[in-house]
Amino acid sequence: MDSMRIPTHEEVERLRERYPKGTRVVLNTPFDDPYAKQTTGDRATVELVDDLGQLVCRWDCGSSLSLIPGEDDFRKLTEEELKEEQNEQTQDDMNLSM
Repeated sequence: MDSMRIPTHEEVERLRERYPKGTRVVLNTPFDDPYAKQTTGDRATVELVDDLGQLVCRWDCGSSLSLIPGEDDFRKLTEEELKEEQNEQTQDDMNLSM
């Protein structure tokens, strides 16, 4: 998708199918924005894909900056990475209950 034009309805729907709410993503390279908190490796949860095809995300660092497919360098977490996150969360939950 060309980031300089508004995506078609069909392109936005494909993005919504590929990145449904709850999808975990990771930033491959930092944003070209001096005010952005995110850096390489930071992770986020997709809240929705808006009508312009931007991924509205809730970042683990607390930010809510959107990702722009074709402009920002990011990817979905692998199944292995998702399992690691679940294991870490389970361990954290166990430590809190002690």
